[in-house]
Amino acid sequence: MEPIKVSPNQIDKIATDLKKDPETAIGNYLFKGYRIQVSKYKASGAERVQQLYKRRRDNGLCIVCGTKVTRKNPATGKLYRLCDHHRSLIDQKNKEKSAARKAAKKGKK
Repeated sequence: MEPIKVSPNQIDKIATDLKKDPETAIGNYLFKGYRIQVSKYKASGAERVQQLYKRRRDNGLCIVCGTKVTRKNPATGKLYRLCDHHRSLIDQKNKEKSAARKAAKKGKK
């Protein structure tokens, strides 16, 4: 992701966020030509992926490709976590897996 340009006041806000809730301050910032990176030290790959997915969900982006999600789940009223393209791919894979399981069950009986 590209660094976010910040002003001196915003740098102060990032510092206070670090004191209160470090999770909200994580990111890359650009201040007068200097890149400031705030991240968790020695975070595992799973933690970084979890943070990426959370950030994308909060911004209404597809967790796989990062494109804007426009459709909402009618039951919850929240945006889907996947774009239409990835929803169709994953749904197709799930249908194939379920059909294979059903065929395997019939073969055992």
